[in-house]
Amino acid sequence: MVSKCANPDCTAAFRYLHVGRLFRFETSGGWERRRAMGEGEVPRKCMRRIEFYWLCENCAATMTLAYQPDVGISVRPSGQAASATA
Repeated sequence: MVSKCANPDCTAAFRYLHVGRLFRFETSGGWERRRAMGEGEVPRKCMRRIEFYWLCENCAATMTLAYQPDVGISVRPSGQAASATA
């Protein structure tokens, strides 16, 4: 559940979908997760997992979110903000 801005430096609380920007990332749940759910020793395939993150209106104006399998979700400057300041 989304409760606050994904930017760790921001304390804005999530209230409305139309304010800010909502991100949806599809991540892998991993073989270990499927095994823990009782799928047996040889899982058929890795589980998919959908996660939602939100950036408030102020943060979304200059930042975006990126997903890397080894790192997870990270906040980065958006391409539009970088080109506007250059």
